[in-house]
Amino acid sequence: MTELDKQFLSKVPAVTLGFWFIKILATTLGETGGDTLSMTFDFGYLASTAIFASILVVLVWLQIRAKGFHPMLYWATIIASTTAGTTMADFADRSLGIGYTGGSSLLLACVLISLFVWYRALGTINVDTVRTPAAETFYWITITFSQTLGTALGDWAADTGDLGYMGAAIIFAALLLGVVALYYGSKVSRVGLFWAAFILTRPLGAAVGDFLDKPLDHGGLEFSRPIASAVLGAIILGSIFFLPQRAGKHP
Repeated sequence: MTELDKQFLSKVPAVTLGFWFIKILATTLGETGGDTLSMTFDFGYLASTAIFASILVVLVWLQIRAKGFHPMLYWATIIASTTAGTTMADFADRSLGIGYTGGSSLLLACVLISLFVWYRALGTINVDTVRTPAAETFYWITITFSQTLGTALGDWAADTGDLGYMGAAIIFAALLLGVVALYYGSKVSRVGLFWAAFILTRPLGAAVGDFLDKPLDHGGLEFSRPIASAVLGAIILGSIFFLPQRAGKHP
């Protein structure tokens, strides 16, 4: 590949079926991993958030400094954002006492504001343009807000909406299928559909993660959180190696 070709490649992966598969696995790991530190190891939501957020900041800094797309670095940053999102959402919903509805509303506003400021500053929120430090900064801020929002939405649907963990997972999976139908059957903005799907994968992963590790009397399977996290991490690692990973192309 020539240097000219590299200039037209994004620093995030092309949006393929493999991308969405790993993303859903990563969001499920974010739920079990975040709960492992905050609940199983009893660090609490605030201390766990500080730990995961610190890791996230370091990985984002490395991602911005990188000269191109590196699959391991990218997915490590995604996992850091989703584990930090889990503990941040739990801290807002439970420790601050604003509840799942209040937390979801606040975080939705944060996502929309982030996307609006990004668009106003750079003229596009298309992920294929994520190549410059400014675009990457907006990208990771929006990603982290969306991961946190997804956790709150998953908890809201399962608990406040009284759907249970599997019920919530089915609802969010159906909504994702609706996004797929719009992608193939309409002219709705592809950029808008991407962000809708990106947000919806998080509550789907949150609901599945909760179903795996929550107690039986709460509707879960009561699997060990550390073991579930380790298994999910191994599957993600294998998927990164065996599924095609390539950078998206800049328009």
